[in-house]
Amino acid sequence: MPDHRTERPQARHLRYARQWIAFACVFGLLLWLGLSPPAQAQSTAGVQAGATLGPGETLPPYRAFMPLLAYDLPALPVQTYAAIPVLGPPVDREPEFNADLNLAMRSYISTTAPLNLVDINGPTDPDAPQLTGLLSPTRPPTIVRAYQVDEWDWSCSAVGCRGEPIANPAVTMIALAATPGEAVYIPTRGPEIHGGGYRAMVLYATADRITLTYTREDTPAIGYLVHIEEIAVESNLVALYEELHAGGRVHLPALRNGDRIGRATFATVKVVVRDTGSFMDPRSRKDWWQGFLQQ
Repeated sequence: MPDHRTERPQARHLRYARQWIAFACVFGLLLWLGLSPPAQAQSTAGVQAGATLGPGETLPPYRAFMPLLAYDLPALPVQTYAAIPVLGPPVDREPEFNADLNLAMRSYISTTAPLNLVDINGPTDPDAPQLTGLLSPTRPPTIVRAYQVDEWDWSCSAVGCRGEPIANPAVTMIALAATPGEAVYIPTRGPEIHGGGYRAMVLYATADRITLTYTREDTPAIGYLVHIEEIAVESNLVALYEELHAGGRVHLPALRNGDRIGRATFATVKVVVRDTGSFMDPRSRKDWWQGFLQQ
C-alpha cells in the first residue's frame, strides 16, 4: 500500500479525483433508483377474461405517475366549478375504458405533415369551438408536432381494440407550444348549452387529461368534442367530476368561456377535435382558428 505522506502531489490529486468520480457515480445511481417510480400494474377492471385487444395489445389505461412541476408557478385565483343537468341517458360504457372518452385507450403516431394551419374546402360553422381560447393571451398557434390517432374497433372484445392510424384526415392531433405551468382554458364557443353562460360540459377528467363536449348529452356522438392531453387538470374540477360520475352522471361539470381547466405540464399541450364522433384536422384555419389570416 503506498505511503500517502510521500505520494507526489499530482498523483494524490489524481487519486482524489478518481475517488470523487466513483462516489458521484454511485450516488447518482442510488438517487436514480430511489426516485424512479416502481412499475405500475395495468388495471384490468371491467375487462372480460380472454379479451383480445388487437394490434399492439392495447390494455385499459393505468394510473400513471404524474411528473412534478419542478418550478415556481405564479399564483392564480381559485377556479370554482358548477354542475348542470345532463340530457338523456348516461354514457353506455365506463368512461375509463371508453376509447371515445379516454384517449389513453387509443394510441397515436407522429407524422411529417406540415406544422401550420391549413385551408380546407367546405362549409364553415361560425359557432365551432375555437382553439385560440386554450391559452392566454390569444396568439397565432405554434404547432410543434402533429400526430395520427388510431382507429378503434368496438367489435373485437369487451372494450374494443386499437386499429390502424386514422388516414383521413392526415392529422388528428397537434401539440401546441406552451410554457410549462401556463394556464389552460377551454376552447371558446358562442352558443350556450345551459343558462348562466355555460358553453361546455366535462365528459371525462383525470389528473392529466380532460374531454369536453359542447352539448349537454353524455355522448361523444353528438356535436363537438375536444380532448386536451398532458395538462395538470385542476384538482377541484377532477374531484367534482368524480363525485358526479359516482352519483350516476345525472349532472356533470359545466364550463364557461375563460374558465381555467388546468396548467401545461410540459412545453406543449396536445389537442384533438371531433365533430359528431369523427376526428377532424385540428389545423383547419376556417374551423378552429377563425380570424387568423392565411399564413
